[in-house]
Amino acid sequence: MKEYDLIVVGAGAAGLLCGAEAARLGLRTALVDHAKRPAMKLAITGKGRCNLTNDCSPEEFIPRVRTNPRFLYSAIHAFPPAWTMEFFRSRGVPLKTERGGRVFPQSDQAAQIVDALLEEGRRQGVEQIQDHVSQLLVEDGRAAGVRGREGEYRAPRVVLCTGGMSYPGTGSDGSGYAIARKAGHRIVEPRPSLIPIVTRESWCGQVAGLSLRNVTLTLWQEGKKKPVYRELGEMLFTHFGVSGPLVLTASSYMRGWEGYRLTIDLKPGLDPQKLDARLLRDFESQQNKHFANSLGELLPRSLIPVVVELSGIGGETKVHQVTREERQRLVALLKALPLTPAGFRPVAEAIVTAGGVDVAQVNPKTMESKLVPGLYFAGEVLDVDGTTGGYNLQIAFSTGMTAARSAAAGVDHS
Repeated sequence: MKEYDLIVVGAGAAGLLCGAEAARLGLRTALVDHAKRPAMKLAITGKGRCNLTNDCSPEEFIPRVRTNPRFLYSAIHAFPPAWTMEFFRSRGVPLKTERGGRVFPQSDQAAQIVDALLEEGRRQGVEQIQDHVSQLLVEDGRAAGVRGREGEYRAPRVVLCTGGMSYPGTGSDGSGYAIARKAGHRIVEPRPSLIPIVTRESWCGQVAGLSLRNVTLTLWQEGKKKPVYRELGEMLFTHFGVSGPLVLTASSYMRGWEGYRLTIDLKPGLDPQKLDARLLRDFESQQNKHFANSLGELLPRSLIPVVVELSGIGGETKVHQVTREERQRLVALLKALPLTPAGFRPVAEAIVTAGGVDVAQVNPKTMESKLVPGLYFAGEVLDVDGTTGGYNLQIAFSTGMTAARSAAAGVDHS
């Protein structure tokens, strides 16, 4: 039975970086994962492009964390997005920043990020082991290693980087929750976050594949006058409802789907008065056209039949016959196209899993368990999650680095 200074369980973003850093600091480190290939989820993130972080300050970052943002204050300040960007650039990965501060490799290849992390681990001497860990070994109240199907792996320090439950085909199966629970930790019930929304409106299927840019999506909750979420950006219609960056972020503000509604401002650059004036100009230049044929310069072609039907204005109505009241109704519709959530897609389709190890039982400055000395957590296994835009991968990197540095502190390397 081989012994190590540190065992990292889970070869995702947090685990790969944590293992490499711990080994760099002199710890004999083993990285244990049950998947045949490491970082399978990281390899497909961002549709294979890998939005690895967001080019923002820690002060801008924290408000984009949806669950337990205060817990991440120390980790994000110690290892901010600027640190992550420099880490990859210094290892030969050119980066680019796109709209909203989203950072990608210039190659648009997630594999380049995976390769950089794997190479760093190899260079630092991390030993990779394929095994399915089922239990934390605890002796005299302290971490003493892990038990897998192939045997026991001994170490006085263990970092759980097992991820959540989304994309289980990549190995992210939620097994870390059971390991943490057996060790005495509370688990906040996992739930999908950053997930497409199923809608009651069947017309979404009629325009499936339509992507809207520069629209404002607003999420409303029953009983609240102010919107829960509102943002300008992109979204996508699907056969089941809606998806895309705006929708995924909106889903992270929802606790269940009942009692919520969505509205889409199709023309956020025009207030109602200016939009009405625009309609008047368009109608005056097309007086003898049918209403259904007069919206081509205002809306995507596939969305026109939907808007015509919802407006209550007959498609065969001549434009010059559209009344002022009908026009005002059309303006209101264009500024707040309604959608009603009817559910979420399966958790397996969520980008991240909310819930996880209760952070009240974890030291935010070290990522070490308050219950079991020598046990650390990093990444999605923790009850922290952010919105879309590179925030969740940055959380993985920051917590992974914090755990590695903390585990290495005070170790006698003689």
